[in-house]
This record gives sequence, structure tokens and C-alpha cells, in this order.
Amino acid sequence: MKIGLYFGTFNPIHIGHLAIANHMAEFSGLDQIWLVVTPHNPLKKKSTLLDDHHRLQMVHLATEDYPKLKPSDIEFKLPQPNYTVNTLANLQEKFPQHEYALIMGEDNLNSLHKWKNYEHILQNHKIYVYPRVNTEVIDEHIAAHNSINRVDAPIMEISSTFIRDCVKAGKNIRPLLPEKVWQYLEHNLFYRK
Repeated sequence: MKIGLYFGTFNPIHIGHLAIANHMAEFSGLDQIWLVVTPHNPLKKKSTLLDDHHRLQMVHLATEDYPKLKPSDIEFKLPQPNYTVNTLANLQEKFPQHEYALIMGEDNLNSLHKWKNYEHILQNHKIYVYPRVNTEVIDEHIAAHNSINRVDAPIMEISSTFIRDCVKAGKNIRPLLPEKVWQYLEHNLFYRK
């Protein structure tokens, strides 16, 4: 089975994440999309994250009606901070029957060269790239690599940061979240401070 790994802190997961994941599941040739909840992105401050189990629970709630989308806590069991190359090695060891590809926004191609062992990732895994509004010039050496597959997915300009800021400001952002995720946030009073 071809598995697309969509990494994120999902703090919180929103309709943009779901739209991209579902588009990849339906139009890219991948069989399933695993939404890998990242406990600690080495490039982000941990203090801004909800507890891991809350973010994972929201991904479960958001994806339960989508059979091709699966939440994954694989990185919760790995030493932190973790790197994608380590997660890929761990997955291949645990589930060698699958072929793994990465899913990322076009803007992330600009920092791919900073990833640990990025050449190994490019050599051994396909990367499915969805469009983002991006003003930076992308390194043509990476953009033209034969492992990079651009997917004509919808451009989603919703961010988890925007949602957190709006909740803190008392704005109604209910349409930007899957209903069960919105209910979970409301029940737990997340992002209010």
C-alpha cells in the first residue's frame, strides 16, 4: 500500500488540513494518508503546543468519517526532538509492506535542505507537494528533483496560528474547524489565554 505521511502539529487540525489530506487521498495515487501528529517540531517552540494527546484526539475526531485518512501517533514513541528521516526508518521497520511518501506544502521545499539527511529522504521517498501562496524562490535543484511530485490541490490559506489567535480574541471560527473538533475545543476551553 502507498501511504502518504502528512506531518503536522495539528494545533488544532482545521478544514484546510482535511481538504489537503482528502485531496491527496483521492487524486494523487496514494492509498491512504496518515496524519502524523508531531509531538515537537524542532523548528517550533514547544510551549505553544497543546498536550500531545489532545492534538491526537482532535485528529481522530476530524478523520473518523474519512476511511482513507488515519491519525498516527508514531512519533510519540520516538526520542524527542525527532526528525522525519528517523520516523521513516521506524515506519519501514514496523510496517515494511508499505511504501511511504511525504506530503508537504510548497513553502516547505524552501527549508527541505535544512532537514536531517534530506538527500536520503529524496533518494528513497516520493514527496507530494501541494501549492501554497509563496513569494520565495524555490531552489530549482530541489524543485526539479525526480522525487518531487506537484499535486494540483486547492490552495488553503487557513493556519492553526490564525485559529488560535481568533479563539483568544473571542472570534467565532466554527466554520474553519470540523464540527467535532470545534466542540472539543469549546468543551476544553482551549486557546483562550
